[in-house]
Amino acid sequence: MKRDQLSDQQCSVARSSAVLGDPWTLTLLSDCFLGVRRFEEFQERLKVSRTTLTSRLKRLEEHGILVQCQYEQRPPRFEYRLTQKGKDLFPVVSTLLAWGDKYYWEDATPPIIRTHKHCGHDFQAYTACSECGEPLELKDVEARTRPDNDRYPPVERGPFKRGS
Repeated sequence: MKRDQLSDQQCSVARSSAVLGDPWTLTLLSDCFLGVRRFEEFQERLKVSRTTLTSRLKRLEEHGILVQCQYEQRPPRFEYRLTQKGKDLFPVVSTLLAWGDKYYWEDATPPIIRTHKHCGHDFQAYTACSECGEPLELKDVEARTRPDNDRYPPVERGPFKRGS
């Protein structure tokens, strides 16, 4: 299935993957959360071609995740800033970072330690229930299709199967 076909699926993961589903985009977003804003900084940190970087930045702009802001008049120079939609990806990238720290740094210390400014403690992201605050594990979650109504097209019915 091609990327543009993913955006038409009745699956939020597929639709999100159509925008975020390549390594350069996720790495670029990770740098945004570290405060990187300028094209040259992204290119220096990521060691990516100008063409690839330009296309990823453009896609993130088209989807309202980043916005270009002028920071210098003469010559005109721009930087990229996260929109609210972009900032809302922070938990996603943080969770992916925690997973990578757990499985790909083995016994070594991860390269970036994040500290919660409010309490001063280093932290790792985890997923919790929005209603009761309890940590979520796969075994504790059930899924169901939403009910059909006039606002949404019919959902393709089928059993949910959980992988091993």
